[in-house]
Amino acid sequence: MRPEKQLIVEDLKKQVGSSPFVILTEYKGMTVAQFAELRKRLRGAKAEYHVAKNTMLRHAMKAAELPEFDRNFGGMTAVVVGNEKADIGAVAKVLKQFGKEFEKPKFKVGSLGKKALSVDEISAVADLPPLDALRAQLVALLQTPATRIAVVLGAPASQIARVLKAHADKQGVAADATPA
Repeated sequence: MRPEKQLIVEDLKKQVGSSPFVILTEYKGMTVAQFAELRKRLRGAKAEYHVAKNTMLRHAMKAAELPEFDRNFGGMTAVVVGNEKADIGAVAKVLKQFGKEFEKPKFKVGSLGKKALSVDEISAVADLPPLDALRAQLVALLQTPATRIAVVLGAPASQIARVLKAHADKQGVAADATPA
């Protein structure tokens, strides 16, 4: 491989290797304006959209020890990578929404860490709520049993207190009613 191509492969390897996820898309038919708009939306989700030659991208992904996607490198392929704070759900949601608006780009395949993701799995990730909402749901789920336990444990004590108060009130009424 020529030195200038090797530099491109090394740069791609750094990008795909440091990203928590990689999504490959088919970008055929997209205009420059659509590319600019998609890149702008992906920047908001802490991700980048790059066009790369299939052979160079294949070499870079192999060097980064990511899953083999050889059969998905046909046609015009672009790669989406995120920084360490990027959320694959938010990125997939941006791509899916953009795809609904412009009918481009189309998902090819992806990876989350070292696990390969199919088109259906990427689409399912796009339909999930945002990461912060999932965290809030998890915290609520974890807190619910503790709240129920506190209510159950607190209930008998309050019932005993009411019985004792009722008994004391009854004794007080009985003591007032006895003739002196």
